[in-house]
Amino acid sequence: MIHAHDIRVRVTAIEEVAPRTKRFRLQAVDSSHLPQFAGGAHITVALGDDDGALRNPYTLSGSPQDRVGYEITVLRAADSRGGSAFLHEQVVLGQEVSISAPINLFPINALGRRHVLLAGGIGITPFMPITEQLIDLSQKFELHYAMRSDGAAPYETLLRSRLGHRLHVYRSDLRERINLESLLEGQPLGTHLYVCGPERLIDGAINAGKALGWPGENIHFERFAGPPPGDPFEVRLAKSSKAIAVGQHQTLLEALERAGVEPPSLCRGGACGQCEIPVIKADGELLHYDHFLSEEARSSGRSIMTCVSRFKGRELVLDF
Repeated sequence: MIHAHDIRVRVTAIEEVAPRTKRFRLQAVDSSHLPQFAGGAHITVALGDDDGALRNPYTLSGSPQDRVGYEITVLRAADSRGGSAFLHEQVVLGQEVSISAPINLFPINALGRRHVLLAGGIGITPFMPITEQLIDLSQKFELHYAMRSDGAAPYETLLRSRLGHRLHVYRSDLRERINLESLLEGQPLGTHLYVCGPERLIDGAINAGKALGWPGENIHFERFAGPPPGDPFEVRLAKSSKAIAVGQHQTLLEALERAGVEPPSLCRGGACGQCEIPVIKADGELLHYDHFLSEEARSSGRSIMTCVSRFKGRELVLDF
């Protein structure tokens, strides 16, 4: 589904920046300047057919100073639901797509005295504009970048020239790993931690920070995990009396949009809480895959995050 406030852009450059990883440059079809963004922001790209069968979020990896075009860096996921596969295999130079305006759920804390950035693989993307922004602001920071091997991760060479001693690289083929406890233990008060990459890296950093007494508000993270597939199910909307089928590889949010309904959403990854909808009836099991609801809220069965969570049972009725 194409949203009313979407921006129509044209693909003006495609470059392979690492194995199975491509950079796409997007410029407004009408040649106008695109909205300003800060490091950590993402856009949602409408992919697939004319109805926008998929709307996937991608972090902006270009310069925040560049108003002429946006850049996204996309890893061809082995278990792609269609988004990364579509971009890698079907999108060509000159093609037009629709995108949302930038949304930032992973911003730098302007009051931080020091910033520790942790990236794993494709999780480097938000830190490309973030490091540029921190340099412009003369902020103290260090970037720790975990990758499989030399040349296997995007932008390593560029970051080496940009950051110098502030960049620390860890290669798994050399059995190098980030010692999270040692890294976080020696940081001064007022330091903020930012993590993006595989679930294991994010969870490890969060747990290490908490164990060392880091305040929760000083630990920031962005997850890239896509919603899991599941059994098809049907949902009924109480306010409109619509009955909508949700496919095996389709999210509840996507099914609602496909049916012409526009529920609220921002991150489309189960982190921000924007897409939470109250549940009136659930004759079955709510399958919560978000990172927002507490265990108590999940157990209550009072709401569901439509962007990632699913349902298994006879009847699901939402207050929408």
